[in-house]
Amino acid sequence: MPTIKLDNWTLSSSENAAKAKIFSTLQYDNANDYKALMPGTVMGTLVNAGEYKEPFKGTNLKEIPKDRFQTSWWYRTVFDLTKEQAGKTVTLTFEGINHSANIWLNGECIATKEQVYGTYRQFTFDVSKQAVSGSNVLAVEVFKPQPGDYAIGYVDWNPYAPDDNMGLFRPVILKTCDRVAIDHPFVETVFPREDFSVAELTVNAELTNYVDAPVSGTLNGRIEDKTFSQDVTLKAGENLFWSLKANVCPELVIENPRVWNPVNLGEPHLYDLELEFIIDNQIADQNKSRFGIRTVKDYVNEGGHRGYKVNGQKVLIRSGGWADELFLMETDENLETQIEYVKHMNLNSIRLEGFWGKDHKIYDLCDENGILMMVGWSCHWEHEQYLGKPVDNRYGGPVSKEDIALIAESWQHQMLWLRHHPSIFVWAVASDKNPHPDLEREYVKIFEKYDTTRPYLNSTGGYGSEQGIITDHEIVSEISGSSRVKMLGPYAYTPPVYWYTDTKLGGAYGFNTETGPGEQPPVLKSLKEMLPEEHRWPIDEVWEFHCGLNEFRHLDRFNRAMEHRFGKPDSLESFSMRAQLLNYELQRPMFEAFQANKGRATGVVQWMLNAAWPKLYWQLYDHALRPNAAYYSTRLGCRPLNAIYHYGEHAVYGINDFLSEKPVTVTVKVYDLNANGLFEKTITQTLDADSSEKLLDLPTFDEPVVLLDLRVLEVDGQVMAPNMYWLSSKPDVLDYDTKDGLWSFYTASKEFADYKALNDLPETEISIKAGYDDKSRQVNIVLENKGNDIAFFMEMEITGSKDEEIMPVFWLDNYITVMPKEKRVITATLGKDVNSIPGKLSITGWNVKEITYQL
Repeated sequence: MPTIKLDNWTLSSSENAAKAKIFSTLQYDNANDYKALMPGTVMGTLVNAGEYKEPFKGTNLKEIPKDRFQTSWWYRTVFDLTKEQAGKTVTLTFEGINHSANIWLNGECIATKEQVYGTYRQFTFDVSKQAVSGSNVLAVEVFKPQPGDYAIGYVDWNPYAPDDNMGLFRPVILKTCDRVAIDHPFVETVFPREDFSVAELTVNAELTNYVDAPVSGTLNGRIEDKTFSQDVTLKAGENLFWSLKANVCPELVIENPRVWNPVNLGEPHLYDLELEFIIDNQIADQNKSRFGIRTVKDYVNEGGHRGYKVNGQKVLIRSGGWADELFLMETDENLETQIEYVKHMNLNSIRLEGFWGKDHKIYDLCDENGILMMVGWSCHWEHEQYLGKPVDNRYGGPVSKEDIALIAESWQHQMLWLRHHPSIFVWAVASDKNPHPDLEREYVKIFEKYDTTRPYLNSTGGYGSEQGIITDHEIVSEISGSSRVKMLGPYAYTPPVYWYTDTKLGGAYGFNTETGPGEQPPVLKSLKEMLPEEHRWPIDEVWEFHCGLNEFRHLDRFNRAMEHRFGKPDSLESFSMRAQLLNYELQRPMFEAFQANKGRATGVVQWMLNAAWPKLYWQLYDHALRPNAAYYSTRLGCRPLNAIYHYGEHAVYGINDFLSEKPVTVTVKVYDLNANGLFEKTITQTLDADSSEKLLDLPTFDEPVVLLDLRVLEVDGQVMAPNMYWLSSKPDVLDYDTKDGLWSFYTASKEFADYKALNDLPETEISIKAGYDDKSRQVNIVLENKGNDIAFFMEMEITGSKDEEIMPVFWLDNYITVMPKEKRVITATLGKDVNSIPGKLSITGWNVKEITYQL
């Protein structure tokens, strides 16, 4: 029988359930139970069942009563076994229970909540004695986490779910085998040659003997055309971590291996590993997994800051912070779209602050797409406000022997579950603080035993300056030394020049493990869905409910910057347009500054990538998976071959992320707002591999606002990377002395750049020609500005033939500006799961009349 995820679960509150023994038998009538969303949470099931309508609209979430989740809830399923299967070893594995549970099978309690607790522990039970041929009834009574429990959390990112995410949030696995089971396969790689032409593999697996007698057999393996085997004897009840190395098995030496690479550095090649345990010429168990042949190392640059190498190549980490959906309701399709978004934005990494994921799907997708993953604990266990019990200011919550043992075991379980994924490039064992030394010693033992193939990071927190580590503030472990990364924000409104000029806080040097320009409102359609009509304008407390918590509970800093830069909005529509312009302007320079400072800068994690619920903060696309303008400015700012504006030097830089030199032609044009040309230059240059090079110092201009148009031309003259900037003669001036109550998480502004002249752009029109190619799933669009005025900052949207929304759509570019007499050719590719046929193209812009074009 193959390993299967149990499905067809029902859910009911213990207030209405029968006695446990009856509940876990066929006598129980589940006709009135909910059909459970599985894996998932109680709230996910209730929302899926329609019990709570529009839970995320307005303030509906806080109106959901929490009392009904104070009691336990029962998950129940029925599965069938043949007589042959029931006669073998039968196991049940629970990959994630939040937070504790009583487990019953066929009227017998097989484990209690005193044994089954800990969100990130995994539990496997031998149920051979309880399992029967025919129908089996499994019932799991789940209890929510209590204050002080180490459970799922969202820190200050958004409100918490009313049920605190109680439930079976990861799969329950049923497996049958003949006495011996194979679990947690893992392949380690060593490259004995610098050219990576040979890989020496070590194959690992966990072997468990479930009977009270010794068992001898043969473990056979296959990696493509390579086969290997070894005789193994297991003692009675033994749990053995088995390994086979290349130095004793020549079949594990791979000539000219297909190496797993992150995006832009090559292909993310994967191999299949097949294992089977043979007893008396019969297959006792089988296991199949995928792995990548690659090596990961960390290093320290000249400034004392940590960076990472993959296959010997330094990688500038361009990442975004991930959080699962608030009710843990992601589907496979949802996850596929999000990882496609990551690639489309030219990011090469995501950071999971926490061990997120409903199963292996997100990790598999990153493996397949070459997206690096930073995985580890979240900071919500390090602060009393979120953990719910007193914490140590140095180490957070886990300081007692009992807590240290729980967290160490939880880490071991998560690492064994995930270690075979080549996309994971670092384990982060703490977030804002250090782990307690006794806990870190346990981590080190776990790494030495189970995974030496990637570095671990003692803390994603840290302090630094470009002049070197500030020793009186840096986070230093007595076990592993300085983290040599930084977590200095900013997390709120930050003008573009900050990223280029700051050398003490969050600017573009070292590895900033979480940062960003802060408030990032979604597009107009999402605002309308999020806000009841009576609360859409002006901004009120309902808006604030959709911000973050604590210092991030309002939009005051964002609104102040908006008013100074673009003028005060007078409607939801004018706010939305200004918000997207601000999103675009603020996001791009962060990534570009880190690109420009290659070498000094080793990595940056945008805080955040996605949204656990509809919100106004920290997102490149929203809960509905609609990209905002920051998404497209990220896409431009992270292009592997690019021309960018350096706000600190008033200069143009060329960026080449590829591992080979690239000849480029860059056109530089500056216009006033009447479209008069003020400056023009064409630069032809060969950019070194993996480089950032200054191409040109720009002259100064007297105009209050100018447009800087940078374009990289390919050999055939096609524009590869158009990049449009609006620049003010009035500079942004930062105020490092005023912390505005946020310490270094926000640097205030003394003066703001002034772009109000953009409000005087005359209204103009755009000519459109477009068509849909069903074979390529592309909408091909030609925009022509036949007038004499600039068509500024246009947002494009495609809807279906019945006016339905189409998502995802991957635009070559969006939020674009078209100069007078200019044509722009844009393509939009529909996602593979989109079934609609494009019906119309809609365009709105800063000064462009709304246009609808029938496709």
